[in-house]
Amino acid sequence: MTNRLNDLYEQQGQSAWLDNLRRDYITSGKLVEIRDGGARGLTSNPSIFQKAIQGSADYDEQFNELIADNSGAAGEVIEDYWSLVIRDIHGACDVFSKVYDQSNGVDGYVSVEVAPNLAHDGPGTESAARELHERINRRNLMVKIPGTEEGIAPIQQMIAEGRSINVTLIFSLPRYAKVIEAYIAGLEELAKNPDADLSQVGSVASFFISRVDVEVDKRLETLGTDDALALRGKAAVAQGQLAYKLFLEQFSGDRWAKLAARGARVQRPLWASTGAKNPEYSDVLYVDELIGPDTVNTLPDATLDAFVDHGTVARTVDADLDGAEAIWAQLAAVGIDMDDVAAQLEREGVASFAKAFDELIAALEEKAASLKS
Repeated sequence: MTNRLNDLYEQQGQSAWLDNLRRDYITSGKLVEIRDGGARGLTSNPSIFQKAIQGSADYDEQFNELIADNSGAAGEVIEDYWSLVIRDIHGACDVFSKVYDQSNGVDGYVSVEVAPNLAHDGPGTESAARELHERINRRNLMVKIPGTEEGIAPIQQMIAEGRSINVTLIFSLPRYAKVIEAYIAGLEELAKNPDADLSQVGSVASFFISRVDVEVDKRLETLGTDDALALRGKAAVAQGQLAYKLFLEQFSGDRWAKLAARGARVQRPLWASTGAKNPEYSDVLYVDELIGPDTVNTLPDATLDAFVDHGTVARTVDADLDGAEAIWAQLAAVGIDMDDVAAQLEREGVASFAKAFDELIAALEEKAASLKS
């Protein structure tokens, strides 16, 4: 029986990562099963941890131990949150260290995000990313930094320090170009040290996919013309394919060759938010249409299971770049402003993660107060 996740990597050079983490995945051995089934890394975010921690009793014992030693004040509860999260990240890093070793540091990464309220605070993001790297202290950790305008400088600085970074919440091609530049410039700074091992720096640039179609489809339906309606479900894949074209262009030529000669690895595009939110679309749409070398697709459980069951392993991400360019032009022609779409999605993405974080902290504060009383 074929294993589509292994085929995806061995035949097409794309790594499937799991976009989920829960304490019981580690304690039950399920995460090992997922890894052995072909998943080559893992991503998390504040929404994932909110669902995990609020949705089960798996964290109660550790939380009770933590609050026994403090007053339950807001700042202490936030610190307790990070203690809960870091235990999960340590466990996941241990599970995927096998993949990290087997791939010589290409895969096997586990990602954790800086606090979402720092998305527009460059200095705060830089400090938090450095602290997470040093506190978690795992070679296969990637700290996630939002690809906001304010996140660009911290991304470059962290790469210059030799730290592995997952750039998250990318919604536009112009911003993606800035992310690539930050990565390359950071490596150039690191390379000034003749003893620096550039091969130890891993990075992915996380393009959010399905949310683009959700917003663009809404705008197309508001327009209501035949030309507009014919473009539904096409914007997200087209943008991903054009992002891959930009990736191929930027990681070539003399500038990149100098870094590659020092062992530098490309910053792989990572397709995030790849569960189809429209039930009329194939549940593997955002996997099947974005397959190609040097890419990652991070999949929620249901999408991973669906692809294993009935996905198609074939190189598609650059099979029809002219077609992707044509769709991009048609979107503009019917009046869709993709820069405005990206700006809105970034605002919503940052707000969504901040809301999940704030709600979880409030729930933990309430639980701490209850236990203290």
